[in-house]
Amino acid sequence: MTTQTRPLSGGNLFASSQLALLAAIVLFAAITPTILMTAPAVAAQLATQWQLSPSQIGDLFSTELGAMSLATLPAFWWLKRVNWRTAAVLAGLLFIGANLLSIWAQDYSTLLALRFCSALAGGSLMIICLSSAASTANPSRVYGLWVMGQLVVGAIGLSVLPRLFEHYGLAACYLILAVLMTLFLPLARYFPQGAPGAQQSVDERPRAAKWKVALGILGILSFYISLSGVWTFIGAISANAGISAEASGEVLAIATVMGIVGAGCASLIGDRLPRVLLLLLGYGLMAGSVLLLLGQPPLARLALAALAFKFTWTFILPLILACLADLDRSGKLMNASNLVIGGGLAIGPAIAGRLIESSGGFQPLLISAAVVTLASLLLILGCRTSA
Repeated sequence: MTTQTRPLSGGNLFASSQLALLAAIVLFAAITPTILMTAPAVAAQLATQWQLSPSQIGDLFSTELGAMSLATLPAFWWLKRVNWRTAAVLAGLLFIGANLLSIWAQDYSTLLALRFCSALAGGSLMIICLSSAASTANPSRVYGLWVMGQLVVGAIGLSVLPRLFEHYGLAACYLILAVLMTLFLPLARYFPQGAPGAQQSVDERPRAAKWKVALGILGILSFYISLSGVWTFIGAISANAGISAEASGEVLAIATVMGIVGAGCASLIGDRLPRVLLLLLGYGLMAGSVLLLLGQPPLARLALAALAFKFTWTFILPLILACLADLDRSGKLMNASNLVIGGGLAIGPAIAGRLIESSGGFQPLLISAAVVTLASLLLILGCRTSA
């Protein structure tokens, strides 16, 4: 009796390459913003180990966030001229080098420069991940995993890093980032070589009108302004309501888990249900959770609001990104969204702080955030392309 070996079918090869691309998108996108996702633990260590002032710590994190956002500007040039796989390898090597050199940094200015380089490389990788996800068959599912990967790494980092810092200091964090990026770097070969339009067209739909693109950009900007403004001061809202820091901390820790669940649900649902229905449900719950914080909420109401807010935030985001991906599969719009996300994260707390100071309370902030959330819903619904 003889046996014949059947070659791997083209369908299986395609499926395996798509799985490898998904792994590349999720893993690279999870590792690059680790410092920002674990900011509380890293900030505490910077204060104790480096004896940095609050303003210096704030400047350091602002530099990282700013560099990740500013990576958008050169990407407008290289996205259509440079092989994305080559760009990913170069950015990965810069990320590794900057983190290794951060271990031996001796002064604040050197550390600041190295963290800028690391974040610039990370932002470039994030742009490649966002643009690659836009070219997939089911962007909402991929973006759900994209968000979930970042949240999982952030949750693990916040629980593990404080113990590592006790024994090895900040060097442990920078070394782990360099090692992980070294392990993930071979996955760069699974990224597309460039935008779909530059290769073979995978989407025959006409290019979206510029006004729809503008609505999409404004939609994601307003979404991030609202969520960052509320989330930044949710601890202060809790303290103002007379809730202990310990109880508030436990609620926010559980909320992080709910964030992972929200992104996971968005990924599991994918395109199985109408996106408009999911957007209406998610945005409605998010605005409702913000209004639950009005007054001086007792612990139970605060917990419900925080859990619902974090769940809906991470549930909606993949849907928003999928709507933007429908407008433009070339990667340019997803590149622009990287800058807009950073801008929203910076603008939200600044506006929220001034609203609190001018009114002496949180009510104007919360009502404004709910209104801006609903405005974001209208903008995203307005930018959608017809299926």
